Amino acid sequence: MELTQAVKERRSVRKYEERPVPHEVIEEIIEAARYAPSWKNTEVPGFVLVESPELKSKLASGEYSFGFTFNRKALMNAPQVMILTYKKGISGFEKDGSYSTPKGEFWEAFDCGSSAQTFCLLAHERGIGTVIQGYFDDAKLAKLLELPENIGVGAVIPMGYIGEDNKAPRRKEVSELLSYK
Repeated sequence: MELTQAVKERRSVRKYEERPVPHEVIEEIIEAARYAPSWKNTEVPGFVLVESPELKSKLASGEYSFGFTFNRKALMNAPQVMILTYKKGISGFEKDGSYSTPKGEFWEAFDCGSSAQTFCLLAHERGIGTVIQGYFDDAKLAKLLELPENIGVGAVIPMGYIGEDNKAPRRKEVSELLSYK
């Protein structure tokens, strides 16, 4: 699959087949996704695969998403949920803990976004659907997953083999997105 094709065809998928993605396939995806760019090559993103029905049910309950339940269906339908994590206080920071740029902690989110999109494109290449969810209570979710204090949650990504074809939504024309100065 060509990169342009993957970018144009990848969709946010919320309906999946019941069969889980084999660990070997997930490891292949992570093997390639680890090359996603990061601030000063700090490689702060990490991945936690949630397969436990009990944990998935808790994730979908709304307790970990400020009561927002729109994402519930995707979380419950997905055979697995990938949690994208990151090491706190590294991306965008100097060794003394000060910000490297006026963007402050923004670079943590930037690195997570780059890593999430890379992961999702690589999954798509293998027929695996994903949807990147960002509406969650970081602290509660980290506690539920028993993450170390220095690890944050960057994204929640339900995943599985695509259950239904998704139609491409309308996209803005290039002329609406690009300007020249």
